[in-house]
Amino acid sequence: MTTPLKIGMMVPANNTTMEGELTAWLPPGSVVRRVGIPRGPGLLTAETMPAYRDSAIALARQEFAGGGLDAIAYGCTAAGFIAGPRGDAELAAMLTEATGLPVVTTARAMVNALRHDKARHIALVTPYEDRVNTQLAAFLDDSGIAVARMASFRAPDVTALGRITAEEVRELARATMGADCDALFIGCSQLPTHAILDGLAAEFGRPAWSSIKATAWDLMRLRVAA
Repeated sequence: MTTPLKIGMMVPANNTTMEGELTAWLPPGSVVRRVGIPRGPGLLTAETMPAYRDSAIALARQEFAGGGLDAIAYGCTAAGFIAGPRGDAELAAMLTEATGLPVVTTARAMVNALRHDKARHIALVTPYEDRVNTQLAAFLDDSGIAVARMASFRAPDVTALGRITAEEVRELARATMGADCDALFIGCSQLPTHAILDGLAAEFGRPAWSSIKATAWDLMRLRVAA
């Protein structure tokens, strides 16, 4: 699909990666309007999720309810999988109710992309700490996708997360991928992946996805289905 899209993108306020990379993966001429969701210095947890969710809904109503957009991209991977499949779907529904727009969440896009490639056992690279990684693996398992191999940067806060480079992501992906994996997934929309994913897919001979690429793909798929 080559028709440009107008997307309202919601990300944690600290996210400096997704706007540029999402735009690069969407059809030429697409416009991404970024709204940052306030958060503290720590990474998201189940305890901080309710306030974060409520802030996102209020911001979406304020910024995106006026029309002129094709869809909303809710670009926080962790906020989706920490809530679980049902919670992620409920949030998408609340955002649609607040704005009148269809919503693609990065957590659901992750599952949709991997299912599209019939991936059942994956290599997973994340920046999260162990407790959050366990929640991500459970979210995928609920959709029939097993994490065969996992590696993480275990970033303790958003400052450390923002320092991770594409080259570091590529090397960790290379160290993690194995012959027993159908695909690679790089989770978190702050991790830079646009410059490395095609090369990794060619190197491994298997699909390579990231949170941002999956979101762009699902947004384009949504437009085609509309």
